[in-house]
Amino acid sequence: MTRAAQRLLAIQNALTDIFVSDDQKVDNFILPDGAVMTAKADSVSPTNFIHIDGLIVCEYHLLDRTAQLVISAVGTQFENTASHVPSFQVIEILSSSQVSSLQDDISVKDMWATVYALFTLYHNQETIPVVLSQKINNSEELRSYLLRSGLGRTAHAPTASTEEIYLHRATFWQGAGTQGYHNRGWLPPSSFSVAPFPFIPSFTRTPTVISGHPLRPPKPEPGEMLFRRFCPSIGETLEFTYFDLRSGSNTSEHLDFFHRWHNSERVKKGWGERGSLEKHRAYMTEIMDDPGVLPVMMSWNGNPMGYAEITYLKENHVAPYIPGGPGDWDRGIHVLVGEDKFRGIVRTSLWHRALIHYCFLADPRTESVMTEPRADNSSIIKVEFDSAMHIRTIFDFPYKRSALFRVPRYRFFRLDLL
Repeated sequence: MTRAAQRLLAIQNALTDIFVSDDQKVDNFILPDGAVMTAKADSVSPTNFIHIDGLIVCEYHLLDRTAQLVISAVGTQFENTASHVPSFQVIEILSSSQVSSLQDDISVKDMWATVYALFTLYHNQETIPVVLSQKINNSEELRSYLLRSGLGRTAHAPTASTEEIYLHRATFWQGAGTQGYHNRGWLPPSSFSVAPFPFIPSFTRTPTVISGHPLRPPKPEPGEMLFRRFCPSIGETLEFTYFDLRSGSNTSEHLDFFHRWHNSERVKKGWGERGSLEKHRAYMTEIMDDPGVLPVMMSWNGNPMGYAEITYLKENHVAPYIPGGPGDWDRGIHVLVGEDKFRGIVRTSLWHRALIHYCFLADPRTESVMTEPRADNSSIIKVEFDSAMHIRTIFDFPYKRSALFRVPRYRFFRLDLL
């Protein structure tokens, strides 16, 4: 490995803080649709099984060969000597019928779950070279699914004998192979997440914002689930739900939590919104009426733990401070953790990266996600850096000095952050 490659690997390790044991396993892993998956990567055993809800959906073998996805060196004198490009062991995927006679094919949603299992077990690999056994009845359907969805690709210069499909970690985490194929992805099936909203010019004029920008899509239904992902490092499921104000009612569960959190001394220091229930209802009514802000309740295993506002930066008051201005679909994040029992660096890193993940999943045109914490908030600044964000600038709001952090789409998905 070259010194440059070693430096890049060191940077990646410093960013991710993820360690993989020799005995890798996915045990009681809850998929977004609630199904429970179990898998194991055993370098000694030639056969490994993937179970979903107790049934074997496929098996995979580690073959006695490696493959290397060479791209930019193709057609140059370095094509066959690109040692800086990692080589990975090829994995053969077989149907469960070859071991249990239960079925002769693999469904598309189980194929996606299999890819999920592989990138959980081998998360430090940018690519996983796989071959589909010809004994799978629908092997051609699955090959087409992997290639057409973008989950995988063939070699840059394929030959007649090339059979490997290189699964891409970056495209998997961008949601490839989910919407339009099955309902097992991190974004639950709903009208809000079916397809990108078309471009139509719009305009915002408020006391703090004058901006032209694309028309934003209609808001989700109150209480609608927006995102769900199991976090194996703590064995819990993180959920984002659209705020439920229950217009016309005196209060709601979400508003009760929001009200209590803002009246704590810790949250008051960060947000400065302490006040009555009526004040907080008025605040949330204004936010929910704003097309450029998505108010989200965050929870662990269904237990509310915090609140986030996901903004479109083009029509947000931070826009004038962004060097060069924000893109049409760039998003911003403002967060509070209300429950003390859910604080801590491990959980914070998980929800922070998940919010960024959601922003990029919600619209493929979103190229950047930005935050603007207080410039002296060293704890959250460390979290920003650990999520592969960088400081774009430091600026002064009328009420605080902020550090503007940014993470571009390509960097977030290129690194092993999820």
